[in-house]
Amino acid sequence: MNIWAKMITALRGGVHEAGEAVLDSQALRILDQEVRDATEELRQSRDGLTAIIARQKLAEEKCAQLKTNITEYEGYAVQALEKDDQALALEVAEKIATLENQYRTEGEAATGFASSADDLRRAIKAAEQNIKRLKQQIDTVKATESVQRAQSAVAERHSGSNSKLRTAMDSLERIKEKQALKAAQMKAANELAEESQQDSLQEKLEKAGISPSATGAADVLERLKKKSSN
Repeated sequence: MNIWAKMITALRGGVHEAGEAVLDSQALRILDQEVRDATEELRQSRDGLTAIIARQKLAEEKCAQLKTNITEYEGYAVQALEKDDQALALEVAEKIATLENQYRTEGEAATGFASSADDLRRAIKAAEQNIKRLKQQIDTVKATESVQRAQSAVAERHSGSNSKLRTAMDSLERIKEKQALKAAQMKAANELAEESQQDSLQEKLEKAGISPSATGAADVLERLKKKSSN
């Protein structure tokens, strides 16, 4: 693999990582939107179920009406046969056949609508349970994220406090060092001043011809004699 291919691969990897980072940061928002979309689809499914049930009821009502009509025309056919009016009886029979075909068609439609309604009810119930579980999981994730954000904020503040405390302690140590140095400097200055005063006094005595008397051997011998006699 040449250098350009490696660079392109690296760039693709960076784009992929950036995309994952964006998705991770927007994960909850995406989940919320997906739940809203699923909820909207569920509402549309309920509307569809309502329409199917309405058609089922209409088909069943038509079946009931057709059954009543068939019974009615069967009575007419019997009367026509009793009057030996074969032509009228045949015409009524054709009408009955048409009604029976309509009854069979509407019955099949009602059965189909009922089956579709049952299937859609089951699908809606499953979707409702899935959305409910998803919402519960999202609530749990949101609560966990809130706790982790709070913990992170506390940790950051604690870390910042420790850093500030260390900075304050360092500053305090520097102040103490400066104060100790200042005290040492003042002490040294006082000592130098005292030495200077002593030197000045000695010089004055010497100029005046006054000097401390030195202790000689005779003095030491006299002191010892007094000590031995006591």
